Amino acid sequence: MALDSRCMNKPQPKPQPQAQPGSTALPTTRHWIAPSILSADFARLGAEAQAVLDAGADLIHFDVMDNHYVPNLTIGPMVCQALRRYGIRAPIDVHLMVRPVDRIVPDFAAAGASYISFHPEASDHVDRTIHLIREHGCRPGLVLNPASPLDWLDYTLDKLDLVLLMSVNPGFAGQQFIPSVLGKLREVRRRIHECGREIRIEVDGGIRVDNVAEVVTAGADTLVAGSAIFGSADYAATIRAMRAEIARAEAGAAQAGAAQVGAAQVGAAQVGAAQAGGS
Repeated sequence: MALDSRCMNKPQPKPQPQAQPGSTALPTTRHWIAPSILSADFARLGAEAQAVLDAGADLIHFDVMDNHYVPNLTIGPMVCQALRRYGIRAPIDVHLMVRPVDRIVPDFAAAGASYISFHPEASDHVDRTIHLIREHGCRPGLVLNPASPLDWLDYTLDKLDLVLLMSVNPGFAGQQFIPSVLGKLREVRRRIHECGREIRIEVDGGIRVDNVAEVVTAGADTLVAGSAIFGSADYAATIRAMRAEIARAEAGAAQAGAAQVGAAQVGAAQVGAAQAGGS
């Protein structure tokens, strides 16, 4: 099938970040676990971030709220820069829940962000914001709320490195997972497959050990977990349990794929036999 011309790889300018650049070495594992520091102990934030990385996490998820776009107020570029100065070298995945967006992008790039994702409803010019993020040396992502239509991806998917699907309504930690997001997740995975580019799908909200497998099966490769990790007594044990659920989902997908191939081969053999018998 011919790929849509909008989804072809195009060279993009990648200037160096202005200061304190984030890690350019991305995790080598297929599925990433991204603890959200919104649920960490802010009195010892640097130590908490390093602790989850030492426990097996792949990157740090950094939630930014402005009390305008969402009804909560959290942290800004100075805290991101402080994590870099503390010694955090893993990628920092910045999720902007702010309006306006463009003003704060250069500040987070300079502070050491690796990914910067934003909500299209919060930007006056979505395409311009995507390019602004990339021009400052970061990887752009688009965030879709549970009720946001996938139409936002029609003319942006070819420019993105990440699609973040919210499985809760943004603004607060500790909410329950919204199951209807799974259907949207499958559709985004299908679109990315047709697009032919390497674009990660991140899911944020209500991720726990007991639902990781179904989220991965639906198509996610990056999992944001806040209270499920930071609220546990043993970060490493929780992350190991999540990895085990990811492995279970991958094994199930492999078995399903093998079954489909086998069924197709049997069907082809039956057709061939019928044709031979009728000749």
